[in-house]
Amino acid sequence: MQTDITTLDAKKAGTVELPDHVFGLEPRPDILHRMVRYQLAKRRSGTVSVKDRSEVTYTGAKLYKQKGTGRARHGSRRANLFRGGGKSFGPKPRSHAIDLPKKVRALALKHALSAKAKAHELVVIDKCELKEGKTKELKARFSKLGFVSVLIVDGAEVQEAFARAARNLSQVDVLPVAGINVYDILSHDKLVLTKAALEALEARFK
Repeated sequence: MQTDITTLDAKKAGTVELPDHVFGLEPRPDILHRMVRYQLAKRRSGTVSVKDRSEVTYTGAKLYKQKGTGRARHGSRRANLFRGGGKSFGPKPRSHAIDLPKKVRALALKHALSAKAKAHELVVIDKCELKEGKTKELKARFSKLGFVSVLIVDGAEVQEAFARAARNLSQVDVLPVAGINVYDILSHDKLVLTKAALEALEARFK
């Protein structure tokens, strides 16, 4: 699969061959769904917590005698049916992460890249570099390219000036190639890869 290489000034800078084993697969929604679910579950903090009857600060003495009052039998005031009592089977801090095999995760990334390529939402740029980290300048260049909601993936490191300029654009995210992930790819309208990112992905899935 062949695609054009463009520049930040919306000029053509040649063509590049996209490997079919990474960008030419038929996207499978089930694999993409499993990966997105895996990512969202893993990022949950899992810090919610409530007190049970052993943790509530309340008297543990029996309210009144067991028999002879005509009332229901009760013991501790900490029981869940009383106001201020402990919660029964309430949530406790835990990890929400689920398991997903490493091969499935790698396959999901390939399917996400293939989905963008198939939908013509993949753009290859020669490099993402600016002389000054000015948001106004970058926004003008993006308007030429037609970028609004876009994920930009650079090589091993993102140029500081470019990252600083993109920081104030609400629908623009910039990542090094090591941080590329399925959720961010699918949550943006466009995926932009630099030549350095493309080479790194080819080496990764070789």
